Amino acid sequence: MRVITGSARGAKLKTLEGLATRPTSDRVKEAIFNIIQFDIEGRRVLDLFGGSGQLAIEALSRGADYAVLVDQSAEAVKVIKDNLKKVKFDQKASVFQMDYLRYLSTSREKFDIIFLDPPYAEKSLENALQKISEIDILSVGGIIICERPIEKQELPEISTLSRSRDYQYGKILITLYRN
Repeated sequence: MRVITGSARGAKLKTLEGLATRPTSDRVKEAIFNIIQFDIEGRRVLDLFGGSGQLAIEALSRGADYAVLVDQSAEAVKVIKDNLKKVKFDQKASVFQMDYLRYLSTSREKFDIIFLDPPYAEKSLENALQKISEIDILSVGGIIICERPIEKQELPEISTLSRSRDYQYGKILITLYRN
């Protein structure tokens, strides 16, 4: 896994061992960033299911100002911190080891871009979308990027957010919500 472009271009990132975390493929990551390429510069990013930190690190490499990464796994948090240090973004990011709903319940920050790439088998994506719409942490004009397997076709309509079409990349669907 590597940083595709920007100031950290080509940097190889550590990944988590085992099957508990599923990194976003380079192809899907590149597609996501092509979709939002003009919305990154100077923005605040939340990666709610941090894993290895690759989505937030890619955003920082492409000019995002600051990132918050959340993961409940101590091992994931260590990998995220190591990756941030390797690409010299550790001063541009905060990392929290906690459950995503607990983080959302305590957060008072506003974000311009929110990445939601939770474990596929859980209802975390739907729960996170609902909670985000209730607590108003997405800035005006902000974007939520959701990644899910093709088998998980339906995502809820959120009255406070405008949903775009689905983008399909192999067995992965990407959906954007805008505030």
